[in-house]
Amino acid sequence: MNFIETRGNDGRHPETVSFSEAILTPISSFGGLYSPESLPKLDPSFFTSQLDSDYKTLARVILASFNIDIDATIIKHALDLYDSFDDPSNPVPVTKVYDDLYVSELYHGPTRAFKDMALQPFGVVLSAIAQNRKERYLILAATSGDTGPAALETFKNKTNVQVACMYPEGGTSDVQRLQMVTEDAHNLKVIGVKGDFDDTQTALKRLLASETFKRTLKQKDVHLSAANSVNFGRIIFQIIYHVHSYLELVRQNAIDMGEKVYLDLPSGNFGNALGGYYAMKMGLPVEKILIASNSNNILTRFIHSGHYDLRTLSVVQTTSPAMDILKSSNVERVLFDLFGAERTKDLMHQLDSDKCYQLTTDELEQIQSIFAADYCEDDEGIAYIKRVFDRGYLMDPHTATCFKAYETCRDKPLKTIVYSTAEWTKFSPVIANALTGEIDVHDIDALKSIAKVADITIPSMISELFEKEIAQKTVIEKDAIEQEILAFL
Repeated sequence: MNFIETRGNDGRHPETVSFSEAILTPISSFGGLYSPESLPKLDPSFFTSQLDSDYKTLARVILASFNIDIDATIIKHALDLYDSFDDPSNPVPVTKVYDDLYVSELYHGPTRAFKDMALQPFGVVLSAIAQNRKERYLILAATSGDTGPAALETFKNKTNVQVACMYPEGGTSDVQRLQMVTEDAHNLKVIGVKGDFDDTQTALKRLLASETFKRTLKQKDVHLSAANSVNFGRIIFQIIYHVHSYLELVRQNAIDMGEKVYLDLPSGNFGNALGGYYAMKMGLPVEKILIASNSNNILTRFIHSGHYDLRTLSVVQTTSPAMDILKSSNVERVLFDLFGAERTKDLMHQLDSDKCYQLTTDELEQIQSIFAADYCEDDEGIAYIKRVFDRGYLMDPHTATCFKAYETCRDKPLKTIVYSTAEWTKFSPVIANALTGEIDVHDIDALKSIAKVADITIPSMISELFEKEIAQKTVIEKDAIEQEILAFL
C-alpha cells in the first residue's frame, strides 16, 4: 500500500511513499501529512471470520490487509508486546456499564493510558527499520500527558534511536509528569516547556518541516521522525481496537453481527477518532462517531458550524488535561479524505495564516453525516464520575466527557462504545474529589483515598513513581526548544 500527501506535492517530495517511509518521515509537502492512498475493505465475511480471534490475531490480519512493507517477524515481535498488558489474552476489555453503553478499556498497558496500544508496537517497528537501515533517528514527541510516557517507555534503551519529548510544564498530572521525568535511559531527553500543548506541537511540526534543522541533523548523521499521531504508524494500530471492541459486543450478545453502533471518544488531537473514522470507512458498522470535548471545545464548534476559529481562543486548563488542545492535527486527514488535497492545502494555509477557516454548507453536511459532538465542563465531568461510580464503575475525567456526548448526541437507540483512554491512577485528585468531596493537593494522597473508597490496589508501576529519583530536570522557554534538542544530540 502506498501513502500520499494531504496537501499535494511540492515537486521536492516523492508523490507516493511506502508505509516504512511514511513513518520514518511523517511530514510531507507543504507541511502536510501522509494518508493511505486507499483503505482495505472489511466485508461481512471478514467480521464473521474474526469473531473468535484473539486481539493479536485480529491485529495481524488487519495489518496484513494494508499490505505494509514490514517483515512479518517484526510485526509478530511488535504485537507480542500486548502480552505484557494486564491480561495477555484480552489486552482491551470491554465492560458493560449501562444496558446500551459499553466501555472499551484501552489503558491496561505499562503506562496506564491508551497511547500504549499504538506506541508499544510502533516503537518496535520504527527501531527495527532504523537498525536494518543502519541509520540513527531522533524521535520527537510532544505530549499533553500520555504520549510522552508511552513514547519514552517504548523507545528507552533502543539502539539507533534517541527521543526528545516535550511537555507543557504544569499542564499534566503529577503521575504523568513523574512517568516522564523519572526516566533515566541514556537515549531519552524530557523537556518541560513554559507554555501549553499547542506550543509543543507547533514546535514539533516546525522542526519536522524545517530543512535547516534536518541539514543540521544530517551533519550529525541523524534522521528525523516523530511519535505523535501525525505519524501514521500510530494511527494504523489505533484502527484495530475499534474493530476488536465491536466484535466484543457481538461476543457478549449485546448486538447482532452487522448491527450499527455509536463510537464515543474523548478527543484532543483527533487521532483516536481518526482510527474510528478509518475503521468505519473500511466497513465497521458505525452509525456515527461522537466526539467528546472539554471546555477547549474547538472540535464541538467545528462539527456544529464548520468554522475552525482560533483567533480569540487560548488553551484552558481543565480536569481532563490530555484534551487541552486547540489545533487538532488529525482533522487534516479527514478533510483530505473527504475533500481532496487542493482543498485541504487551502484550509490548512488559512488556519496557519489567519487562524481560522470555514467549510462550505455541502462540506459541513458531509462532516455532520459522520460526526456529532458535545463538550463537558469540569463540574459536569465530576458529576458523571460520581454517578457512574455509584453504579459500580470507576473512570477517569477524560472518559467522563463521553457520558455527556452519550446523553446529547445520539438520535437512535443503538449501543454505544465509549473509549476509556486512561486509568483512574493518572488523574487521581479529580477522581478523589468526585468520590469523597475532599481536595488532595498531591497525587499520592488522592490515590490512597480512591484505593480506600473503591477497595482497590494502586498498581505498583504507579505507586513506585513517588520513590524514584528525578532524572530529567530541564524546563525551558518555548523558543529554546531547538537549541535544547541539539545540545542533547
